[in-house]
Amino acid sequence: MIAIVDYGVGNIANIERALKELGEAVIVTSDLELLGQAEALVLPGVGAYAPAMARLEETGLIEFLQEQATKKPFLGICLGMQLLFESSDEDGQTQGLGILPGTVEKLPSDVRLPHMGWHQLTNHGEAVYFVHSYGAVCEPDWIVDSVEYGRLVPAIVQKDLVTGMQFHPEKSGEVGLKLLKEWRETTCNSTQQSI
Repeated sequence: MIAIVDYGVGNIANIERALKELGEAVIVTSDLELLGQAEALVLPGVGAYAPAMARLEETGLIEFLQEQATKKPFLGICLGMQLLFESSDEDGQTQGLGILPGTVEKLPSDVRLPHMGWHQLTNHGEAVYFVHSYGAVCEPDWIVDSVEYGRLVPAIVQKDLVTGMQFHPEKSGEVGLKLLKEWRETTCNSTQQSI
C-alpha cells in the first residue's frame, strides 16, 4: 500500500487517481499509524514553501517524515520534492525537512516565471508538465534527470530510498504514469536503482 501524505497542501486527488490507474492500493491520510504501516509514502505539494512547512509543523509530521524517509521509499512531487531539501529562499529563508542536502532557489530572472507547461527531460527525452518558479540546487550525483530552463534544473532526484520529481507526473499523461511505475518498480522493490 502507498500512502499519500495529507497535510492540506497538494494535488492529492490526481496523484491518487494516477497511482490507482497503475493498479496500486492507495490511502490518503495524515494518521501517523497508517502512514507508518504503508509500504511507501508520497509527499505532494502545491503552492508556497513556507506555508507548506508550517502545515507540516502544525500536523506534527516533520520528525515522523524525516524518520520514515530512512526506512521506506519516499516520493516528493513538485513542492513536495522541494520540501525534501534543507531550505528554500522563497519569501526569505525557510527551513525544509532536510531529508536531502541542498537548497531550493529561484529560477534565473532572465526566463519567464513560473516555468509552466510541457518541457523535455534531458535524459528520458520525453516531455512532462511543470509548474514552478524555484528549483533544487544539489549534488550532481543525485540528479537522475533535469530540464534546461535558464539553468539546468533537477527534474528527478534520487538518493537511497528518497526520490523527488519537480514536475507533476499525475498531469503528464502516459509519460508521467510510466515514471511513477518506474519509481514503484525500482525503489519500492528495494533495488535502489535510479529511475
